[in-house]
Amino acid sequence: MSEKQPAVSNRATPFSDAFKQFIGQDWAPYSTELPELLPASAVASARRERVSAQFRGERLVIPAGELKIRSNDTDYRFRPHSAFAHLTGLGTDREPGAVLVLEPTDSGHQATLYFKPRAPRDSEEFYANARYGEMWVGKRASLEEMSHLCGLDCAPLEELAHELAKNAADTRIRLLPGADEAVGALVESIRNSTDETAELDRDLAIALSELRLVKDEFEITQMRDACAETATGFEAVVADLPEAVRRGRGERWVEGIFGLHARHAGNAVGYDTIAAAGDHACTLHWIRNDGDLREGDLLLLDAGVELDTLYTADVTRTLPVSGRFSDDQRRVYDAVLAAQEAGIATAQPGATFSDVHAAAIAVIARYLEEWGILPMTAEESLSELGGLHRRWMVHGTSHHLGMDVHDCAQARLENYRKGTLKPGMVITVEPGLYFKSDDLLVPPNLRGIGIRIEDDILITEHGNENLSSMLPRNSAAVEAWMAEIMERQSTAS
Repeated sequence: MSEKQPAVSNRATPFSDAFKQFIGQDWAPYSTELPELLPASAVASARRERVSAQFRGERLVIPAGELKIRSNDTDYRFRPHSAFAHLTGLGTDREPGAVLVLEPTDSGHQATLYFKPRAPRDSEEFYANARYGEMWVGKRASLEEMSHLCGLDCAPLEELAHELAKNAADTRIRLLPGADEAVGALVESIRNSTDETAELDRDLAIALSELRLVKDEFEITQMRDACAETATGFEAVVADLPEAVRRGRGERWVEGIFGLHARHAGNAVGYDTIAAAGDHACTLHWIRNDGDLREGDLLLLDAGVELDTLYTADVTRTLPVSGRFSDDQRRVYDAVLAAQEAGIATAQPGATFSDVHAAAIAVIARYLEEWGILPMTAEESLSELGGLHRRWMVHGTSHHLGMDVHDCAQARLENYRKGTLKPGMVITVEPGLYFKSDDLLVPPNLRGIGIRIEDDILITEHGNENLSSMLPRNSAAVEAWMAEIMERQSTAS
């Protein structure tokens, strides 16, 4: 909403009048060829219609969000709010500070995108503005270009305050909360103070989150593509495992190899890559990734490519660094795989989201009992008064997946954890067993083994589809897959 200003101006260089006259001269004209409609924008209008039907007669304000400072005047790479991207089709780094407004009409809503268009080359903004200037951040779209790109009416961001103030006393305004602090302050200053604004905004956030629970055909295609690119990234990691071992701090090397592929193939990684070797694999969200890879260790790699449309995969494979599992590693791995297969088999239309977890965790508890690790029967542990198996698998088995790695996070409990699986939903199935090296309840030969297997599962009309099935899961198949990659790598070198 507001132009970002640097924290200090001690590096600012004044511009002479001669320069100001000179800078705007002798530039080739901008191309008159207009961009094609983004594929993601082509399907966004149907989503806006669904939102419109829920909030007739109300003004809806959905910001993209603003740049966030990393340090001093250096920003993090921009990623728009997922709800904004979902309703506009704008992904990658588009468009910091932009705001989508759905203005109520007699027949529904009129959508307008407010953003900062490019400035003339003889303006100070062109050469001196580090936030918007073409000299600093590259050529920005004109209003007409952006309109063709996203299929929306577009207006200068400077007009937003005036337009939101129109009939504000007689129009209920809902704001996507938390996306843009400045836009939030603007809306708060003009909307009807008699409304329960926090509740209104929360209900909008819920609606926009639940809108993504069931994916349309475009989204399903994007999820397939994200999984395919992620599989290629995993193959690249396997091919470079010897180098990761040789160089030390191999977890960082693995993270870098996958990140290189993700950044090249798509927008970025969909979340911080977990590259956890040895006992680090027993830390669920190990993203420090500063450990060594050693022969004989396992590498738990939890990673996903986020495409330019912001749809992301989320896949985990646990790989033997040396290319072969030890007997103990295979024993634990096969138990986790059995749990995952039980979960995947349960992920059917009509089942509840929690049924998937119940199926997987029942297998986990049974193995823990068989191995003498669980200090009660599996049945007792699975009861409400038990739960002791969670010491070795504290997390849930599934979450929704899409634009966010934990998608639809604002959805209501009855539509998420207690909800029914429907065709078009995409969930993960990711059981694990984590035997920390200092866990004295675990036999010494199993300590330090952490294993998770995760796939992205599309619920279909008659069952499900494993979108990440191109990556092997069976322990013998994993070994054969790794050996084939290593052989190709050796032949190529």
